[in-house]
Order: sequence, then structure tokens, then C-alpha cells
Amino acid sequence: MSAASSAGADAARKRPFDPSLSDPSPPCKLQRSSQPDISPAEKLESAADVDGASGAESEAMCGARISRAQRYLVAVEYAGTRFSGSQQQPDKRTVVGVLEEAFHKFIGQPVSVFCSSRTDSGVHALSNVCHVDVERISKRKPGEVLPPHDPGVVKRAVNHFLHKNEGDIMVTDVRCVAPDFHARYKALERTYHYRLLCGPERPSIFEKNSAWHIPEDLNIQDMKKACNILVGHHDFSSFRAIGCQAKSPVKTLDELTVTEVFPFMFFPSSLERSEMESPDGSLVYSGASLTGSSGEGSDASSTTSGKSECENGQEFGKRLRHRCFVVTARAQSFLYHQVRLMVGLLKAVGTGDRTIADVERIMDAKTVTAVPPMAPACGLYLANVKYDPIV
Repeated sequence: MSAASSAGADAARKRPFDPSLSDPSPPCKLQRSSQPDISPAEKLESAADVDGASGAESEAMCGARISRAQRYLVAVEYAGTRFSGSQQQPDKRTVVGVLEEAFHKFIGQPVSVFCSSRTDSGVHALSNVCHVDVERISKRKPGEVLPPHDPGVVKRAVNHFLHKNEGDIMVTDVRCVAPDFHARYKALERTYHYRLLCGPERPSIFEKNSAWHIPEDLNIQDMKKACNILVGHHDFSSFRAIGCQAKSPVKTLDELTVTEVFPFMFFPSSLERSEMESPDGSLVYSGASLTGSSGEGSDASSTTSGKSECENGQEFGKRLRHRCFVVTARAQSFLYHQVRLMVGLLKAVGTGDRTIADVERIMDAKTVTAVPPMAPACGLYLANVKYDPIV
């Protein structure tokens, strides 16, 4: 090899990685478009707690600001413990702030991320959805606009930079959508889960900041009856926290249920494994596997009566399991703190501090002062944001 060729190869190896070169599509020689000021409607945040369906159609269509940019719909999951909510806030670590920083490092220019749903500090998301406009500019020829990145490239690149942060947020899906598609206004419904751990002992450290611990037993049947009262089209003023921006307290709650599930940290004993597995090895749910009717759970093994194998003294080092319940709420949109206020009332009904008749009186009172204290943020999860199948 000649000296000139060797020098050229060394220079190529030292050249920094350019993501734009990983896409074989030919460059499109377009002038970089200008980006006008962001519309005030884009600054609004919605969500579990703020009306997500209000706003004029012009606000919903305020997305097509950059004619040469590709709009991406981005689904993210995150543990909300170390976030000061999802909204951008000065000098605070937020979901939107971290995402915008990762996109900036990826494409080399600032972007604005808009969430479908707002989550408060400490609230988690299994899937929150955002949209972002990305104009792919050549790093070798500034001003030259290239074809948009493939969604898979966007997912991998953004996750690369998110992983270098705290590692508590991750992009789970990316789709290309139309320039006028708005993550907030196009949402058809939102689903939230709330986790409750019931038992006298403190939860495991592995459950810290992931559920609300209730030391008392819960009457699930009464909680289910309370859910039936709350479901439907109502004035939810009693479940509307101060500061709510929704124009009306009237909402349609499509679903509110309480279900017992396996605890998050569930490691079955040999007896439980035999009861839970079908001949083909798949999981079979059974009441005995979850817990007994007494609510005391089990340690090394579980029986249909729910008693541990050591009635008068459990095996050393073994902990009784907590019963785990999930409250699911589904609607197109919610009022500010509506879900946590409803869970607080359901818990009070479950412990006997409130009655079924109290639930109706609280609804009729139409004031948040009538409802028991709301549930803490740590047990709440934004589970899903639904859109039309075309997305």
C-alpha cells in the first residue's frame, strides 16, 4: 500500500461517526427551512391529570411548523422517582428536558418535545407518548437537508444517549406520522394503573417507590362497589385538585376496577411452581398461588387456606408476602389529580374509613374538600395512550 493510501485510511478511521452516513438514501438538496416561534397551544401539557381533549382544532393542527422536518411519535417508559414530573421546568430534571437533551445530542440541533399526558413528580410511565419534529441536516454539508432517519435509527440513537443519563427512561417505540399529528389532541383514551401493597409488614426495599403500602386489610368487594358508582359520565368536581386547567369537571370514566395480581417481587416455592404451571410449562393463575383469603400471604409455600407452613413462627429469613392490588382507570382524559384522588377514596372504603353511601355523598358534594387524602404518586403508572390504528 502506498503512503498516500495509508494516510487516507488513517484519516478515515479518525473521522467522527456521522449518523447521517448510516442511511444509504441519496441526499436531497433542499434549503433548510426556518422555524417560527412555537405556538402557545404547543406549550400546553395534558394528561392523567389535565384535560387532554379540550382545545380548538387549530391548536390540534399546530404541529406542522417545519415543512422539511419529519414528525415522529415516540413512546417512552420511565421510573418517575427522580423526575420532577414530565413538563419542562427551569433547573429541574424532567422527562421532556431529558428527551430534548438526548435528541439534541443525536441530531446536533435543539428540538421541542410535546407529551400526550402530563405526569407529576414520582409518577411512573409504562408508556407515555410524545411527538417531536426532526429536520435531518448533513453534518458534513451544513444547510443540506437529508431524507429523514428511519424510526429504528431514531430509537437506537436516542436510547444510546438516554442510557448515558440516569438510565431511568427509555424509548420503546418510534413511528413516523403526518406533520399535523398531535400526541395530545389525537389521543383517544388514556389508561392508568395504581399499585397497592396490603400487609402489616413494611414492603421489600425492591418495592420502594413503586406502590402504596396499606398496613390494614382491604375489603375488595366494597372497593368494587365504589368503583361502580364512579364509573360513567359525571361531574367529578370532588376529584379535581386546585390548579386544574380543564374547562369543565364533567368527564366520562370508561373503566375503574380493582384486581388482585401477583406481587412484583414474586419468587414461587416448589409447591407454588407445581400449582402454577400447566403441562406445557405455561403459567396458570390460581387463588392459592396469589395468597390465601386471610390476606396473610405465604412464605415458602402456599395453601388454599392462606396459612404459612409455620403457623406459630415462620421460617427464619422468610417474609410473608403482601397482597398486591391494581386499580385501573381508563378514560379519554382526566382532571388534575383525579386518579390519585379516586384511589384515595377507594382505599378509605377498603379499610372501612368510608362507606359506599359516603361515596355517593362525596360525588354530590362537588368539592375536593369532601374526599379523603389522595394516594401518593409512587403507586401511579401511566400505562397506555391509545390512538387510531393508522398510527
